[in-house]
Amino acid sequence: MSTPEDAVTKPREGANPSPAVEAPAADAPAPAVEASDAPAVDAQDGAAEEVDVRETETEAERTARFEEGALPLLDQLYSAALRMTRNPADAEDLVQEAYAKAYGSFQQFRPGTNLKAWLYRILTNTYINSYRKKQREPLQSDSGDVEDWEIARAASHSSAGLRSAEVEALDRLGDSVVRDALAELSDDFRLVVYLADVEGFAYKEIAEIMGTPIGTVMSRLHRGRAQLRALLADHARELGMKVPS
Repeated sequence: MSTPEDAVTKPREGANPSPAVEAPAADAPAPAVEASDAPAVDAQDGAAEEVDVRETETEAERTARFEEGALPLLDQLYSAALRMTRNPADAEDLVQEAYAKAYGSFQQFRPGTNLKAWLYRILTNTYINSYRKKQREPLQSDSGDVEDWEIARAASHSSAGLRSAEVEALDRLGDSVVRDALAELSDDFRLVVYLADVEGFAYKEIAEIMGTPIGTVMSRLHRGRAQLRALLADHARELGMKVPS
């Protein structure tokens, strides 16, 4: 069967980036996957309602199952990678590496569980291993195509959200201002805010993706949102807008 091209293509201007990722051919060796990159799957973790096909499916069938489930999430994974690396080329490389690892360990993923969270966990671990452990500083770029403005308007997971008057003021800011403010957050704060307020993951899912306790996620999200609001408010004041103190 044919598979998507193993290449990242630059989208036309104005379109969301959509790098294409190829699942390796059925007779190709699976890429090596670090133990920390692919989250462990407990086969006894709840009785799956669906029949577990992993032990009986052929390599071609597994490839087709991977393409059907993982490739539609490609744009979302690229958006997250762009927020992590702040550079389109690095984001493309990160997504390619993460998808290769995901395919190589796809037999560990139990059908019927949260594929999106599983892929985000691999992406996050790959980013940590590729950038943070090497103390690599990604280049920043002004060519981001991902809309981050919804961060300022997103409903809070807690009872305290943005005040309506503040939202009204921030609503007049441009997307580039929000991107710049988000980029000023530390990696941990930026990622947890993105996963919660843009991707809509719950605390438990974010904790699994980032490999941290739920309490740590809640703390980082609270502090990250507070820092982002303060940065956006500063930008608003610089533009002469009235922002509640």
